[in-house]
This record gives sequence, C-alpha cells and structure tokens, in this order.
Amino acid sequence: MTLPGLSKGFSYPVLVADIGGTNARFALVDHSSAPTRLCGTTATADHPDIAPAIRETVFPETKERPKTAIIAVAGPVTGNKIPLTNAAWVIEPLKMIAELGLEEVIVLNDFEAQALALPAYCGADVEQIGSGTVREASAKFVLGPGTGLGAAALIHAARTWVPVPGEGGHVELGPVSDEDYAIWPHIERVGGRLGAEQLLSGTGFPRLAQAVSLWMGLERRFETPASITMAADDNDPVAVKTLQVAARAFGRVAGDFALSVLARGGVYLTGGITPRIARFLTDGGFRASFEAKAPHEGLMAKIPTFIVRHPNPALEGLASYARTPAAFAVDLYGRQWSSASGAGRD
Repeated sequence: MTLPGLSKGFSYPVLVADIGGTNARFALVDHSSAPTRLCGTTATADHPDIAPAIRETVFPETKERPKTAIIAVAGPVTGNKIPLTNAAWVIEPLKMIAELGLEEVIVLNDFEAQALALPAYCGADVEQIGSGTVREASAKFVLGPGTGLGAAALIHAARTWVPVPGEGGHVELGPVSDEDYAIWPHIERVGGRLGAEQLLSGTGFPRLAQAVSLWMGLERRFETPASITMAADDNDPVAVKTLQVAARAFGRVAGDFALSVLARGGVYLTGGITPRIARFLTDGGFRASFEAKAPHEGLMAKIPTFIVRHPNPALEGLASYARTPAAFAVDLYGRQWSSASGAGRD
C-alpha cells in the first residue's frame, strides 16, 4: 500500500539535478535497474534559468527525453516559485513541465538528497574515521560545510528509510576546552549568538580564523576557506590552529546529532569543504571530540563516522530514490507537480 503523499513510482527516464549556488549538475536514470548516467555540469550564471540549462546540458546526451525531473535545491521548498539562496534562478516546476515536456517535477532539499544516498554507499564511496561499526537498518546522519552547514537524518522505521531534512546547522556551538574558552570571546557574534554554521561553513571558517589570529596575536586576513586551507598546507600557524579548532568543533556537533537520533548506522561528513580539511578530520581531534559525550563515551565509540568520497552524493541520492521510490518514505506534499494536476500537491 502506498500512503498519501508518497510516490507510487516514476515515469522513465528520470532526470535528477543538484542545483547549487554556483553549479548545476545533471544525470539520468533510464529505468529502475539502470546505473546513474552523468550528463554534465554547468554554471548557473551561464543560463537565465533551469530550462535552458537542461536543454543545453542534458538533451544532447539522450535520445529519449526525460519524463520526470527530481531536483535538489539548497533551501526550503515553498510554493510554485522556488528562489535559490545563492543564485539568480527561480525554479518554477509548472513552467518546466510546459517548456520541457515533462510529466512530473519533484523538488527536494539538497541535504535530503544527500541522506537518500547513504544506504547505498560502499567501498571507495566513503572513508572511515576512527572506530565503530555500521548497524544495519539503523538511523544515519549526514552533515557538511559548504556555503552553509547542511544537515539531515535518515531514519529507518517500518522497513522504510525516512529522510528528515532540517536546519540543524544552526544549533548552538559553545567552548569546551581551555583553548576554546580563550578563543571564543574573540569570535564575532551573528544575531547575538554563535551557531555551528557561523563557524563551520564557507562564511564561518574566516570568522573563526579571525578569532584565532586575535588570540594568537598574529595579524592575518583570510577571506575564504580555500585561502585558509592553502595557508595550512604551507604550515601557517593561524591557519593550522583554525582547522584544528574547527575539526574538534565539527566532532562535537556531529556527536550531538549522533546522540539525537542514535545514529548507529553512521554519521557521514560531506559538503564542499570537507575534502579540503580531511587531514584535520583524521588526525584524532575530530573523533576524540565526537566520542567525548559523558556518560555515553562507550556508545559513541561504537558509532562510525565517515568522510563521503563519492563525487556526486546528492545526484546519487536522487538517483537511488528514482530507482526505488518504495524504499524511501519521502513526503511529497507541496513538492510534487504534474502535467495532470497542474499544481503542487498540498
């Protein structure tokens, strides 16, 4: 039995798309047992909206036009016009149906798409950090720094995977160690508070680096996470200390989420910045902070943590959903449009 608001299945081929602030990535799933067929990546700035981007990037790669589109966007899905947070595009599913000949369009949150990919990861898709073993059919959690700090849970219930997106990246992040207590007074507050995203994100890492430089009495000005990681590669003391502090803080936040949903299926670190700071995540500080959750240190030691190495995790999550929609309880109310209904379903 298919519950109201859940998919009964899709018409193939299914186009899957990961729409970020800078780039749009596209792939096709030709049928329920087909592998993910990458079609290409294009800059959002090179196109006025998503329809011409699909025509120029996807249509030349396939003889049969897609009938369904499943799209991941950064931010909430509200109404028939969905503006992107960090790009000029406005996703209009009804317009896409009319212009591209689609039967159906579904729009999901980007970290919800990342969560959908978790059950299928294996081998080189992930790199484990520290101890722990995945318990089958158990909750999983994914989080990662990019422009912001994304987070989502994947709960296993009634033999089904249930993705749970949210704004977990905005949880509070306070000091723990003596070093933290010395650095935290120098951190610029945003809205009178310090949330995790305000330190562990594209805008957060430079904010943390500024605080570290003030604490160390060394003048530095880092504008981007990339400038910090490059300086750390050259052993700049402020950059190295910033990433050490960030890795420990990231471990605390990941551990909090693991406790919140009892993520015995693992915690997965993704996002555009994570691969650039991998050596700071694997040197012991991240895992030690993750496990330091008294009185549950023993439990935390059993929960595995991973760096996601898959090159297109959101696309792969959407593709998994496209192949086996019955395996996932994805709530489609207000996020599904069809040529038959002519509007999003409430």
